[in-house]
Amino acid sequence: MEQNTANIDSVRETFKEFLTSKGLRVTNQRLAIFDAAYSHADHFTAEDLLERAREIDDSVSRATVYRALPILTESSLIREVDVGRDYKFYMANKNATTFQAQVICLDCEKIFEIDAPFMEWYGKTVADKLSLNVESQRLQVTARCNELREAGICERGGISKG
Repeated sequence: MEQNTANIDSVRETFKEFLTSKGLRVTNQRLAIFDAAYSHADHFTAEDLLERAREIDDSVSRATVYRALPILTESSLIREVDVGRDYKFYMANKNATTFQAQVICLDCEKIFEIDAPFMEWYGKTVADKLSLNVESQRLQVTARCNELREAGICERGGISKG
C-alpha cells in the first residue's frame, strides 16, 4: 500500500510540474480533480469525475472539471476514450506498457481494456508505407455478452434478462 501511495504522489508531482510548465496555477481544485481521476479504478465520465472530486474538495465546480479534462489528457496522465456517444469516457494511464484496445459490451455498456501491442506495429507500418507519422490510433470492438444470452445474467455488468 505504501508503494502505491508513493507512486500516486510521484504522478501527482509530475502533474504539478506539467501545470507549471504550461504556465498554469497549481490549485487545490485542480489537484482534487487529478486525485479523483487518477484514483478511479475504471473508466469514468466528466460527471463521475465531478462527483468524486467534490468528495475531496466540495468547492470543485462543473466548469472547473470541464476545463481541467483537456489539461489532464494533454499531460498524458489521463486518456480520453471515445466510444461514439455524445459524451467521452476517461481513464488514468496507469501501468499501460502497450497499446490498449477497448471492447465495449452492448448489453451492459461496460468498457474492457485489453493489451493490443500489434496495433502499434500495424499503425506504424501502414503510416510508413504512406510516408506519414502516426498521431493517434484506436481499436474498439463492440460485443454482446454470451453469459447474459446463455444464462440470463451477466456478473460483470450486474444485469439480468428480465
